Amino acid sequence: MTLSVTLTVNGARKDVALEDPRVTLLDLLRERLHLTGTKKGCDRGQCGACTVLVDGRRINACLALAVSLDGADVQTIEGLAEGDRLDPVQAAFIEHDGFQCGFCTPGQIMSAVGLIGEGDAGNDPQRIREGMSGNLCRCGAHAGIIEAVLDAQQRLSTEERSVA
Repeated sequence: MTLSVTLTVNGARKDVALEDPRVTLLDLLRERLHLTGTKKGCDRGQCGACTVLVDGRRINACLALAVSLDGADVQTIEGLAEGDRLDPVQAAFIEHDGFQCGFCTPGQIMSAVGLIGEGDAGNDPQRIREGMSGNLCRCGAHAGIIEAVLDAQQRLSTEERSVA
């Protein structure tokens, strides 16, 4: 039995036939759509390496069945930059050394984008630390990650005020 799922991934409609209803969003992204920026870490929802945005909300792609997301809008790390122009969160991660080995970085960035988009980042490092607690960095780059999120939040708030 073949199931069909339609997703909008990074702004492009994707119609995917699935032979197995147990395919996770993570496996669909990596193996079927070849979007390998989303990482497979623990495959149990404990590390956050697979964090993506679904309809604007952060989820662990390893825990979400693809068939349950039919019609959803999915944003991955590959969909953040506009050409050569980095998303403000990506730029802040680079400027604040919010990474070391880089394995967790896509999930960290997507979680930060979601946290800011949800309006939960604020300007308090502890609040950001708590909001990002589902994303682990085994290299210990958490200080740079917190600084990057604070900086990106500030940049985006300034941009919003200047547009209004």
